[in-house]
Amino acid sequence: MSIRYEDGLVRRIPFRDVRLADFAGSIPWRTFRSVHGQEHYSGSYASATTGGHVVYESRLELARLLLADFDGGVCGIFAQPCLVVARVGGRVRRHVPDFLLAQGTGTVQVVNVKPADRLEDPKIVEALAWPGELVEGHGWRYEIWSGADPVLLENVRFLAAYRRAGVVPEVEVARAWSSVCDGDSLGVAERRLAGGLPRYAARPPLMALLWSGRLATDLSRPLAGGSVLRRTA
Repeated sequence: MSIRYEDGLVRRIPFRDVRLADFAGSIPWRTFRSVHGQEHYSGSYASATTGGHVVYESRLELARLLLADFDGGVCGIFAQPCLVVARVGGRVRRHVPDFLLAQGTGTVQVVNVKPADRLEDPKIVEALAWPGELVEGHGWRYEIWSGADPVLLENVRFLAAYRRAGVVPEVEVARAWSSVCDGDSLGVAERRLAGGLPRYAARPPLMALLWSGRLATDLSRPLAGGSVLRRTA
């Protein structure tokens, strides 16, 4: 495995010896340029988890990145984290995973993102299989991700607008937290918090609490006034 660092150094580590700590101070193995007519939509995402920008190569990768950023158990996100080289079936194979996710529990997950229709190609399936065997043999988790429930993704995209500290003043978030009761519907919580003002005036701090995970609701349904809120902290 080869890892690239901010100072330009490339470190080569046998896969059996690699540890999560080896990714500290690393940068993506490759970067992307926007070119007119390109098939994929690439860019960088301002992550609340990392406090910096994380690159992505497609809208599908951005969707997986949003879910990782929303996941309170994820404490580190590395895009294009390394180059893996291995001899497979008598051939030297090379692979750059899409993401490496570090969990607060110490679990490490390597994620490759591919559209579902691409997984019908045996060559793609084989190209993704051998890295998975290496990763799982090392005691890490491996995921091939092709999408999630569209309603969940739309809800998380909406909540992501409130992911940055300071977008909603902390005093307003604290007041919302002290006001909301376990089992409130979103509409009831908004009316109570807004007082005589329109409901929408109280929405931002409640959305910030949902993004942070201090409040939870069923995001498999469209977020609406009837969404039931649960206090988790």
